[in-house]
Amino acid sequence: MCYKCVIFDWDGTVMDSVPKIVNTIHLAAKSCGIAPVSDEMAKSIIGLSLPKAMEVLFPQHHEQVDSLVQAYKYSYSNEDETPSPVFAGVESLLNQLRDRGVKIAVATGKSRTGLDRLMAQYGLTEYFVTTRTACEAESKPHPDMLLQILAELGVDAGQSVMIGDSIIDMELAKNAGVDAIGMTLGVASKEQLSQTSACHICDNYQDLSQILLA
Repeated sequence: MCYKCVIFDWDGTVMDSVPKIVNTIHLAAKSCGIAPVSDEMAKSIIGLSLPKAMEVLFPQHHEQVDSLVQAYKYSYSNEDETPSPVFAGVESLLNQLRDRGVKIAVATGKSRTGLDRLMAQYGLTEYFVTTRTACEAESKPHPDMLLQILAELGVDAGQSVMIGDSIIDMELAKNAGVDAIGMTLGVASKEQLSQTSACHICDNYQDLSQILLA
């Protein structure tokens, strides 16, 4: 695998943040007086932009989408205390990819403010040559995020790979003509990822490193 560009999703791929996101969705619904969805339903929208996620989760409450978005942002920062560490092996792999001259990027449904804060908090900002969030591009699985990254870096789709944990990430990569590697650390199971166009499925960063650094 001689990829010139490796693009990572964030939630459930770089960071173990799925439980925090799910709990925050429940808190946002509660604060808006809306019945909660199941944990599985909440997981299924991770990767979408926040407004689109709320529209999908609560289609009968379209008029409250803005309130749900604001409640989510408040609860995420001020109420929910669920830990969300970076997965073991992330920084080691980023170091090795950078040392090999690979261009490393992020394509995430997070906000620009949220991504920048977390990259700085965990000391990862320096590894990524560019990033795209839901603030600068169409929501996944529209290929806009990846197409913007490839155009900026001057890398062909065939020389690039998307690393993600969700069906949405796999669809994003397929829509952009980019290879995809699924991670079972976050939203989707190995069985679910095996039904996508992912060229590999990894259970941890040791497995991923063996593929990308071979």
